[in-house]
Amino acid sequence: MKKVYIGMSADLVHPGHMNIIKKANFYGDVIVGLLTDEAIATYKRLPFMAFEQRKAVIENIKGVVKVVPQNTLDYRPNLKKIKPDVVIHGDDWKEGVQRKTREQVIETLKEWGGKLVELPYTHGISSSLLKNAEMDIGTTPEIRLRLLRRLILAKPLIKIMEVHSALSSLIVENVYKNVDSIRCEYDGMWASSLTGSTSKGKPDIEAVDLTARLNTVHEILEATTKPIIYDADTGGIVEHFCYTVRTLERLGVSAVIIEDKTGLKKNSLFGSEVKQTQDTIENFCSKIKKGKSSQVTADFMIIARIESLNLNKGIDDALKRAHSYIEAGADGIMIHSKSTEPYEVLEFCSKFRENNSSTPIVVVPTTFNKITTKELAEAGVNVVIYGNHLLRASYPAMINAASSILEHDRSYEVEGKLMSIKKILKLIPGIHT
Repeated sequence: MKKVYIGMSADLVHPGHMNIIKKANFYGDVIVGLLTDEAIATYKRLPFMAFEQRKAVIENIKGVVKVVPQNTLDYRPNLKKIKPDVVIHGDDWKEGVQRKTREQVIETLKEWGGKLVELPYTHGISSSLLKNAEMDIGTTPEIRLRLLRRLILAKPLIKIMEVHSALSSLIVENVYKNVDSIRCEYDGMWASSLTGSTSKGKPDIEAVDLTARLNTVHEILEATTKPIIYDADTGGIVEHFCYTVRTLERLGVSAVIIEDKTGLKKNSLFGSEVKQTQDTIENFCSKIKKGKSSQVTADFMIIARIESLNLNKGIDDALKRAHSYIEAGADGIMIHSKSTEPYEVLEFCSKFRENNSSTPIVVVPTTFNKITTKELAEAGVNVVIYGNHLLRASYPAMINAASSILEHDRSYEVEGKLMSIKKILKLIPGIHT
């Protein structure tokens, strides 16, 4: 029998997939090159099902002889290894972003006399519509909980944006830009203590209790599907932190970040301008251990935030703490700095990676904002959090709208700068079904 190769992502298996596999059987034994999470993450959202789950579905479809991982969008590595007689693909890739991939496949097949067979696109089936329907349904706590770990493994760097309400979370859920024909979007959300308290008119001193903050988290969970990282400030006393961990995990929040400070919480951007006390390594390690022992699954993450650079204690102190916190069970390290330049953060990353190549590093480049995510990824950073930008953007916009109405004695002048009510309503999941 001849060998037939089909490349697919198969996140949502629909009649189009079944049709192409059925027709491929006429040409020989069907081998499916299933795109890995890493391959899919290079051009769109991480699939709802992990690779092993998708593999289990595809290899049980009648007519599929074998399923192999396709680690990139480029077919050539697998084609040169398998040397199929035939490659089957829908005819919808002749134009657009996949046109170059098609040309590469044709040239590679010529090396051993293989051929490309293009089947007509299955009309009446839209993966985009199916995905939109799934978005309207939502997700489950279990799926969302493990999504952050999947993203960190699949992508060189993930982008997290601050949210402080369900409406702001809908922006993070839906906004995207096509850059060089690649869809760019945020991978998850940061439930910020600063912006959460500010949106309620409270100071950023842990004045908003856990119950009030969890109400906001519930609203965000109901409206979105992306993973959430929760800002727990110092985590409070150990007994309270253990309760927080269990509650967040049960809700489907992916991670919590706690900072190694004690006493009344004061924003880190004040640095040494105000009196701030860093916890001892022993005490903070104990809190991490108790938190880890409280969680039920292996998916939930506790990330330790190090304040040494903000308190002028230097790189060596930060590194010592990082290694101690990891030994205590921390799933990641957030290195924080109020400097307007990234040099000390980059130095920390370089030295940390000399002895640890796998533990995720998180940074929040609020003050050193000229550095790009590409540069941070090259330095070994895994997660970038934009910690307060949506709240800071919303306040001037509301001031301008309110001032314009006062100035002109009507709302006509500001109307062109506002979002229409219809567009707002369409943001809400399920509203158009």
